Amino acid sequence: MLAKVYTLALKGIDGFPVNAEVYIASGLPAYCVVGLPDAAVKEAKDRVVAAVRNSGYEFPSKRITVNLAPAEIRKAGTHFDLPIALGVLAASGKLGKKPPARLEDSFFIGELALDGSLRPVAGVLPMLLALKGTGRKAVLPEGNSAEAAVSGVECLAASSLAQVARWLAGEGELKPCVPGPRPETAAASPDFCEVKGQAFAKRALEIAAAGFHNVIMVGPPGSGKSMLARRFGSLLPAMSFDESLETTKLYSVSGLGRPGRLVGERPFREPHHTISDAALIGGGSTPRPGEISLAHNGVLFLDEFPEFSRAAIEALREPLEASRVTVSRVRDSVVYPARFMLVAAMNPCPCGYLGHPTRECSCTPLQVHKYRARVSGPIMDRIDLHVQLSPIKYTDWEAVPKGEPSAAIAARVEKAISLQRSRLGDGGVRANAFMGGAELRRHCALPDGASSVLETAMDKLGFSARSLDKILKVSRTIADLEGSRGIKREHVIEAVQYRMLDKSEVLAGI
Repeated sequence: MLAKVYTLALKGIDGFPVNAEVYIASGLPAYCVVGLPDAAVKEAKDRVVAAVRNSGYEFPSKRITVNLAPAEIRKAGTHFDLPIALGVLAASGKLGKKPPARLEDSFFIGELALDGSLRPVAGVLPMLLALKGTGRKAVLPEGNSAEAAVSGVECLAASSLAQVARWLAGEGELKPCVPGPRPETAAASPDFCEVKGQAFAKRALEIAAAGFHNVIMVGPPGSGKSMLARRFGSLLPAMSFDESLETTKLYSVSGLGRPGRLVGERPFREPHHTISDAALIGGGSTPRPGEISLAHNGVLFLDEFPEFSRAAIEALREPLEASRVTVSRVRDSVVYPARFMLVAAMNPCPCGYLGHPTRECSCTPLQVHKYRARVSGPIMDRIDLHVQLSPIKYTDWEAVPKGEPSAAIAARVEKAISLQRSRLGDGGVRANAFMGGAELRRHCALPDGASSVLETAMDKLGFSARSLDKILKVSRTIADLEGSRGIKREHVIEAVQYRMLDKSEVLAGI
């Protein structure tokens, strides 16, 4: 007998329907799964056999063939346990002479324990979003109830295979999924008013937050690079619903989401410099999101930037430009979103004291050159703001912090972002940093006298066309912070300062 059970699977962060076909025929006992299953799906056999028997049903000693269609797409995960088990029960006649109507109208997701109970699985939210607007319902483990409740799809929660089987036979009802309890109020994040000195770096980070620009900070140890970076998130606006939903999908696929909650705070990811390029970009035999995708719509902080492997640093090239990453494997290729703000920090040399006013650098010129060469020109070219930090003076360190609080800076940032959204189109993801060529020409017209500034800077520094585009985007953000409708010459001059580390030579010629 043949039975069909509907379920869902993931390709990247997008769900798609899968038809689990179970055929039971006479012959020697055998169990075969086809349709490009991974190891977890193949291992479902032992879990299904034990779960069916421990739920009070006899497992058929016949030839069982399971086909997961469409067969050309690789299937991964343990959530196929429940639909396969239901298919075995339906095909063997344990649910009636013909498949129940509820079996044909519903989608089933869940991992089976050996005793027949249902365990929660990762990636439920993006899978359920594939059903939105179809009018179909889904049955899933109680442990996924809170997460499923935010999907907008009709969902029912079950605790065991036996409970689902009784519901299909019309002998009971399943409870609808409900949101989980409200989370406790998050602790207050570190505030910018705690940072002593470094007015130039604070201004650069305000511009970066207002335009979603990438930034790199260079300075000696103890100058406050990490302290500034960890407070950067307090300047960013709240995420829109679309941003929150997309970020939550990534965290759900990775098994890092909070049940029943959309991700409401912009991610801040801080991987260690020993991370591999695959862990940073994403990958594995079954592709999974990497750190740059987990930082989507948020901040990726790379401290000690040159200490990361060359492969990991160079792998950032395409994501920084395209805001997405394609992970390709022999049998599959998936695309993950990766629109993040890169905040990088590094020392000026291996010992960290090159150019320090009181401490002598112990590095040779060759060592300094090799150290800085770890971060290639194309990567620096893709970073909008280059900021040099000076050592903190004793008077600044001793003084009680009187800096501007994050709330005041964030208010200016929010106003600038509102101007950008009204100019570029709403949607929550539009910002000056993401402007294309046509938008750049339309919204970043140079004022009188600004062309000579760019020409002088380009002749002396050898700026690329990409660098000039970055300067225009940063200039537009500076104008937005001031509430100016057009870019002014002083905005361009300030933006040029953020495109180099030793800016004095440029300013001398302007």
